[in-house]
Amino acid sequence: MESTQKTECRSLRIGEPAPDFRARSTTGEIQLSKLRGRWVIFFSHPADFTPVCSTEFAELARRQSEFDALETSLLGLSVDSLYAHMAWVRAIRETLGAEVRFPIIEDPSMAVGRAYGMIDEQSADSMAMRSTFFIDPDGVIRAITCYPHNVGRSVEEMLRLLKALQTVGGAQTLAPEGWREGQPLLCPPSDIAEDRQDWFCRFVDAP
Repeated sequence: MESTQKTECRSLRIGEPAPDFRARSTTGEIQLSKLRGRWVIFFSHPADFTPVCSTEFAELARRQSEFDALETSLLGLSVDSLYAHMAWVRAIRETLGAEVRFPIIEDPSMAVGRAYGMIDEQSADSMAMRSTFFIDPDGVIRAITCYPHNVGRSVEEMLRLLKALQTVGGAQTLAPEGWREGQPLLCPPSDIAEDRQDWFCRFVDAP
């Protein structure tokens, strides 16, 4: 892995630029900045051949066309070698019946994990690497989720969050609790006359 930005071991925040990197993957060399113009969901896992992550990767593979339709690239990461990734992809296909076509990056030095604040300098392993970064077409982090190693991420929720981010990103609207595509959105309080009874929480139709 070759970083193109200074690496700092600290947690990243929403609204910050996603650190650029160049690394080997199961589909060839990847440089994050070359994916500009598309959304990127960048997600990590502790190691290959782990049971929870295998189910996550299988379901992401089955539903990749839904992410493709949203002009979103999926990008996985673990500390294992490229050869281990290849073997794991084959095992997922043979055992779970899913063809993983999105790139899985190797990070044996944990440099990418540290650049993204997934693990710190004192970490001896990658057990904390269970983070997901939603990166917009300009390379800015718009959402971050973290899960423990023993609970799987929800692909349905990843899609829901992505659609919400894309819908409200360039509009003066907010997504309410549990919002799904086509449902009403919320007006910001500043756009609502205070003499209205619903001034603090008014719904509007989605575009």
